[in-house]
Amino acid sequence: MENEYIYWSAIAHMPRWTQERINNLIIEIIHTKKLSLEDFFNSNENDLKKLFLLSEKEIEDIKEVKQKLPNLAFQVEKLLNEGYKIIPLNSDLYPKTMKENLKIKYSPTIIYTKGDVKILQENSVAIVGARDANEKALEFTDNIAKKMANEYKVVVSGFAKGVDKQALDSSIKYNGNSIIVLPQGILTFDSGFRKYYKEINCGGVIVLSTFPPQAGWSTGLAMARNRYIYGLAKEIYVAQTNDKGGTWQGATDGLKKKREVFVYYPKEDLKSANYQLIKLGAKAVDFDGNVLNIEIPKKVEQLKIF
Repeated sequence: MENEYIYWSAIAHMPRWTQERINNLIIEIIHTKKLSLEDFFNSNENDLKKLFLLSEKEIEDIKEVKQKLPNLAFQVEKLLNEGYKIIPLNSDLYPKTMKENLKIKYSPTIIYTKGDVKILQENSVAIVGARDANEKALEFTDNIAKKMANEYKVVVSGFAKGVDKQALDSSIKYNGNSIIVLPQGILTFDSGFRKYYKEINCGGVIVLSTFPPQAGWSTGLAMARNRYIYGLAKEIYVAQTNDKGGTWQGATDGLKKKREVFVYYPKEDLKSANYQLIKLGAKAVDFDGNVLNIEIPKKVEQLKIF
């Protein structure tokens, strides 16, 4: 099994390949050709061309990755010895909600976790919002986290300051379950593991990363991480958003895909982009998460909708 994880890690992080290309190749290798990933990586150049119709450039990329296999073997051994779990796309442990939401085009080929993996199969809710959220939005986040704990739903958050951090800490406060989706490799989260050791060890929190385990935080990974926050959730609650950025993009993408998006209705702030999301089809909710039947004020109708 450990050997298998080495090859999954190799193919999951192919340089310059899209997620869709990687996943489709895996389907071809395992399901169409009935081969293992180890068989694939041990194939010669002619077989790669004939069996898989790979281009010269793709073959060069595979050669590049094969040179990293000894390092990947060491890394996989370290992860397993330290209690991490490696979950490939074809595993029964892989979160079904993520597959349903992201499809073959965007589902991460492999995920790295620490904590109780059963949490990944439970009903989950993303509570999202601005990093510089106001007090009202943070109080709303706290209320929704409490509501989710009472309804036995898992709170998904991205560990950014503002709404994300509030959602996590409030979920813990109300004895709910949480998924932390990292914007970095799981082996670089030492301070977080120390801070939430008790919650992870007791089974209330699971930490998840889709990136190479040693990858440090970066803006690019933080933006890429947002897709997985929304992908892990059956429902989306928006505490506060601007008309651009990760929260807006994730919520509007959810609306396009006919997903359940709930938005806090901020009576006290008519300039909030929350209104724009409601106008686009999101469901307005009050401070306690109850769905409201409202009309958008004319003043808001004049706002530009992106």
